[in-house]
Amino acid sequence: MKITVASVGKIKERYLTEALEEYGKRLSRYCKLEMIQVADEKTPEGASRAMEEQIREKEGERLLAKIRQDAYVIALAIQGQMPDSVELAGKLEKLGVSGVSHIVFVIGGSLGLSQAMLSRADYLLSFSRLTFPHQLMRVMLLEQIYRSFRIMGNEPYHK
Repeated sequence: MKITVASVGKIKERYLTEALEEYGKRLSRYCKLEMIQVADEKTPEGASRAMEEQIREKEGERLLAKIRQDAYVIALAIQGQMPDSVELAGKLEKLGVSGVSHIVFVIGGSLGLSQAMLSRADYLLSFSRLTFPHQLMRVMLLEQIYRSFRIMGNEPYHK
């Protein structure tokens, strides 16, 4: 199975880059992992709702351009489903068994995802109603994908 994580913006902090590299190594036993970053738009202080929507649309277009038509898309969105780790593992396993060979997880920028990107998604996933930094979210997502593969393989993993 191929897993792609498409996200907005660059990782600037070394500790986050190191964590992503570590989970990338761990995941290499289970899947082919691809990390895609698209440029983020600068959000001016006091931006209007219309300007924020334009920013989301530009970032969304960049993300959509990176997603193949045949990919199964899971967008991270506050309004999405909130499965626990076992349920997420079951979802990924069911997708694999049903013939899905490429899953793209999408993480938006600081303003979230555009309506077009949300509409393209096959599934909306939420980690919480809390807001997390989108750069940290990449690490959290890779950890949960790794945990899912461990669960699917009936391998031990800390709780």
